Order: sequence, then C-alpha cells, then structure tokens
Amino acid sequence: MGPVERVDQLDHAVSQCRACRRLVNWREKVATEKRAAFRDQTYWGRAVPGFGPADARVLIVGLAPAAHGANRTGRMFTGDRSGDYLYAALHAVGLANQPTSTHIDDGLTLRGVRITAPVHCAPPDNKPTVTERDRCRKWLDIELRLLKPTLRSIVVLGGFGWQSLLPTLENNGWDIPRPRPKFGHGVEVDLGEIRLFGSYHVSQRNTSTGTLTPSMIEDVLRAAGSHAGLSVSSAAN
Repeated sequence: MGPVERVDQLDHAVSQCRACRRLVNWREKVATEKRAAFRDQTYWGRAVPGFGPADARVLIVGLAPAAHGANRTGRMFTGDRSGDYLYAALHAVGLANQPTSTHIDDGLTLRGVRITAPVHCAPPDNKPTVTERDRCRKWLDIELRLLKPTLRSIVVLGGFGWQSLLPTLENNGWDIPRPRPKFGHGVEVDLGEIRLFGSYHVSQRNTSTGTLTPSMIEDVLRAAGSHAGLSVSSAAN
C-alpha cells in the first residue's frame, strides 16, 4: 500500500484489506451463502470503508459492519435496522438529505458528517476480537489524520467504539484526560479542538427495548452538530 493522503484513497485501501483471516473468511462465507431474503442480490463481501464527505466536521464511530447490512450493501449502516434508526435520526436533525439508507446508489448524502467504524469487516456474532480491533486500528488512525483539519465533534456509538477511539485519538496528538473518561450515553468530553459525545449503539437490542429512543440519539446528534458549527434542526415539541 502506497501513502494515503486523501479520503478516497483511504476508502479504496480499506475495501482491499484482507489482514484478518477469520473476518475475511466469515464475510465471504456470508456473501456466498446469503440470507434468503437477499438471495438474488450480489453481496459486497469486503471490508467496508467509511461514508461521508472528506471535510466532515462530525465523525460517527460505530462498531463493525453487519453481516447482511453493510457487508451486503457496501456502505456503513446501510440495509439493516440499525441503519434505519441512525439515518432517520440524522435526517430528523438535518444532517442527512433523506431518512432511509437501503443501497449504495439510493441518493443518500450526509451534511458535514462522516460515518466509520473501528473494525471494517463483518465479524461473527457481531463480536470482533481485541486482536482484530487493534489490527484494524491503522485505518481509523489514518482517517482521523485526514479529517483533523475540519473535525470538531465525534459521536461514539457504544463502549467498544469508545475504547477503540481513545488510544487512536491520543496517537494523533489529542490529550486524553487521566483517568480515561468512561463511556456513557450523553457523556461529553472536551479535548480542545474536538468534543467527544457518547451514545448507546443503535443496535436492534437497544432500540427494541427502549434503551435507546429516537429522541435520545437525536439529542446527541443535535448537540454534536451544533458544537461543530453545522446547521441542525431543533427538537420537536
């Protein structure tokens, strides 16, 4: 791999990555066997790059692609219920042009927001290993370096992303408080140039049980967008 100096170069490099044998085998197995509902579709079956503009002011950090979501469609949080929830919230606060994300050519655009993950391949049982997370960290490291000139807010979805992100931020020159701040929904951490915002993950488990409601995720996205200087819609009455 040559030097990566632009976000489009990063996205291409990520999509070619085969560094984790277990994850490569799993994502390709899923792409071949498919889910019955999608048997007529061609699965992406590769590492999934980030999605959003190269000059994003807000970065959303998730966990990893879903086996029959992003691993099928090739775009982060696209084609599954977690994505339905996230993009509906982004649209509600004015940071996406439409509330749905069904396939890679559906016309969705994000306004000042980019979405990524610490692990770019779909893992079995949605559980990447620590070794896989650490091996994949180089991509997040490059992404933060490229976004640093414009980045002002980071929304972290869940504790896995939080634990993955903090050392990567430190590697890129941001001072992390000691002791390291703990993850929690609604937690905000000021790091000078940027501010971290914690949110429960938009997993089906969290959303179906009411652990995370639309208003909860919208409030976090609205706060992050506002801090970053983006135009966001006010909360509904």
